[in-house]
Amino acid sequence: MNWKGTTGRYSLYSISLHWLMLLLFIAVYGCIELRVLYPKGSDLREGLKNWHFMLGMLVFILVWLRLAARLAGRTPHIRPEPPAWQQLSARLLHLALYALMIGMPLTGWLLLSASGKIIPFFGLQLPALMAENKETAKLIKEAHELVGTTGYYLIGLHAAAALYHHYIKRDNTLTRMLPGRR
Repeated sequence: MNWKGTTGRYSLYSISLHWLMLLLFIAVYGCIELRVLYPKGSDLREGLKNWHFMLGMLVFILVWLRLAARLAGRTPHIRPEPPAWQQLSARLLHLALYALMIGMPLTGWLLLSASGKIIPFFGLQLPALMAENKETAKLIKEAHELVGTTGYYLIGLHAAAALYHHYIKRDNTLTRMLPGRR
């Protein structure tokens, strides 16, 4: 097992974290979107909100492991090599995705803190990052929701670019990150 990757593929560690993060994003977004199906104050709605937060915090923890893997490992070459503008676009999109994976959970944590709510994390209670302030909570909530909506577009663009490279350009962009391929 190669923990640093090769010139043709990412490491198993990076591949595993990539797909785990996708599953977590689906769960985080799913919890917050599905909550509206239940009445305000209901146990199910509150449970979905708690899961949304806890899974979001899991994203926050795992993103640091992803960054460490990215810095320590190799970035496999794309063959054939794409034009410079596509390479720059990919770097900027990846930077935006990392900002999303750090910023969204952090603003969620700040939002719960400013709202004076308990901050759950799988049986633990995280400390508040700031004192209760309802006006600040409203501003943070707006920012959190705006960035969350932007996240749909970033994730969609990332997936569309991978599929474009795989099916149209026919390069190895996608296969470098697929599990189980040699």
